[in-house]
Amino acid sequence: MSKTNIPNYSPNDFVVYPSHGVGQIVTIEEQEIAGITLELFVIAFEKDKMTLRVPTHKADEVGMRSLSSPDVVAHSMKTLKGKAKVKRAMWSRRAQEYEQKINSGDLIAIAEVVRDLHRTDDQREQSYSERQLYEAALERFTREIAAVEGTDEAQTAQKINDVLMSRAPAAA
Repeated sequence: MSKTNIPNYSPNDFVVYPSHGVGQIVTIEEQEIAGITLELFVIAFEKDKMTLRVPTHKADEVGMRSLSSPDVVAHSMKTLKGKAKVKRAMWSRRAQEYEQKINSGDLIAIAEVVRDLHRTDDQREQSYSERQLYEAALERFTREIAAVEGTDEAQTAQKINDVLMSRAPAAA
């Protein structure tokens, strides 16, 4: 794929922008910036009340992509069911890794963060920063799956919670 290849997105398409999650292309417009005419995707992030303009020729370079396929969604849900993998590294290093995974825009990497940071009621308390990362990952994950499946976020959040709770060891 060459760099001049413009991704084939059209208005009303849902896309994933790595550092912001799921947005919807509102329009494709031309704008003159510093004497150069650029074609831009105008992407609305409804939940964040934010609009982002991405030059069409830079979309692939910045990591913008279409929603995940149902196969990727199924794989990510399977990832959630797995056993949490918590490294014994210092929290600051783990936090950086989690942040990178969340901002990668990769649904499976985000599922890993949700899985690893999820706590049941009988487990130790989360620190404030753990909770922030968990909620950010969960929100990104929920939004993309809801957009792929065409369901509302509340239903999707419940489904994800059910999966997370089902893997918790039963109290003896």
